[in-house]
Parts: sequence; C-alpha cells; structure tokens
Amino acid sequence: MTMIRIRQLSKIYRTDTVQTAALRQVNLDIEAGDFVAVMGPSGCGKSSLLNVLGMLDRPTAGEYWLNDRELSKLREADLAALRKQHVGFIFQSFNLIDELTVAENIELALLYHDIPAAIRRERVAQTLDKVGIAHRAQHRPSQLSGGQQQRVAVGRAVVARPSLILADEPTGNLDSAHGLEVMRMLRSLNDEGTTVIMVTHTPSHADFARRKVQLMDGEVVSDIRPVH
Repeated sequence: MTMIRIRQLSKIYRTDTVQTAALRQVNLDIEAGDFVAVMGPSGCGKSSLLNVLGMLDRPTAGEYWLNDRELSKLREADLAALRKQHVGFIFQSFNLIDELTVAENIELALLYHDIPAAIRRERVAQTLDKVGIAHRAQHRPSQLSGGQQQRVAVGRAVVARPSLILADEPTGNLDSAHGLEVMRMLRSLNDEGTTVIMVTHTPSHADFARRKVQLMDGEVVSDIRPVH
C-alpha cells in the first residue's frame, strides 16, 4: 500500500532579494512499512523534504498525497489534525523540556489526544520499557546522557503510535555507540510496521534502512534498495 505519493513537488524560499529552490519537481512514492534513508550534501533539500512530508511546511507547487488524501490545499487546522494523528518527529536536538521528568516529557505527546489519564500512564510505561529508559522515568533530561535523552525523544515520538516517523539527523549529536543504539531502535520500530523516513549524513546508519534516496540540488538523483 502506498502511504506517501508526491508529484512534481517544489519548494521555493523567497526573500526580498533572493529566491532559493530547495526542492525541484520531486516525484516519490513511499510504501507503508518502508524505511527510507534520505541522503545528500548540506543544502540539497533533505530537511525541506522532511518538513513538507511532516506538514510543517507547504510545498510551493506540486501534489502531496498521504493515505490517498491530497494535502497541499488543506487548511492549517486540518493539517495539524493529520499531523497529530499520523506523524511522530525525532530531531537532532532532543527538544526535551528540562522542567519535566522523562515520563512527563513522553506523556506530553499524548496531551494533545483525547486519551484518559489512566491510559496515558499505561502508554507511557509501555513506551519507557520499549526504549529502555524506564529506570530513568523520574529523572530530568539534564541528568541523562545524550544517548538517553535521544531515547526519551524517540519515546515521545512513538507514544501516540503514529504510522509515520520522520527523523532528521537523529544521531547527529551522539557518539557512535549511542548512535547505533538509536538506529537499532528505529529499525525495531520499522520491523513492527511503522514507516520511517530518516535524513542522515552517515552511510553506516543509512544501511539500517530498506531504501536509500539521494538528493542533489533539490532533485532525486538515485533511489535504491540495498540487499540486506
């Protein structure tokens, strides 16, 4: 089943004096359950693509279909509802709130859903176990290592059980050992059926994906499925 279909997608950023084409007529299909690594040099359009896919930014031209629904003309409120329902985000900077505990940071993602408090607590406990951070549930982010903080960020992204995870350089601030742990978690989530689209500069981390899409100057220049 095709989850994402984009056609002739372009994104242009304009200032008073400069016009920059971040994406140029991109065509791409992504199946439900896929794990896609998006690669390419800095400035090639990787993060712009992720922002459009996550409905954080609108395309300048072209079509974006998610689960057979075309999104480019939807109202902001409708986009926000779809984003809340379908998408979990993992960023290079962990974006945790240090005034909250680990458990509270993860639960925060559920407060935007109509979920009773008892079920929220159960979901958080299950997620803490899943990402291997239950023993730090009452700690603050500042008391954790970088790898542990990214585990919390992964937990926050998946606690609402989204069908799509968008990860923008999720290992960029981690050493190699902790980066490998995060990649194993993402692959495990994908093995359970979650679609993962990840921007990365690291070839060894891209090897965890089932598919590699290379961007250059805002265009897809290669799209391959490595043999694992």
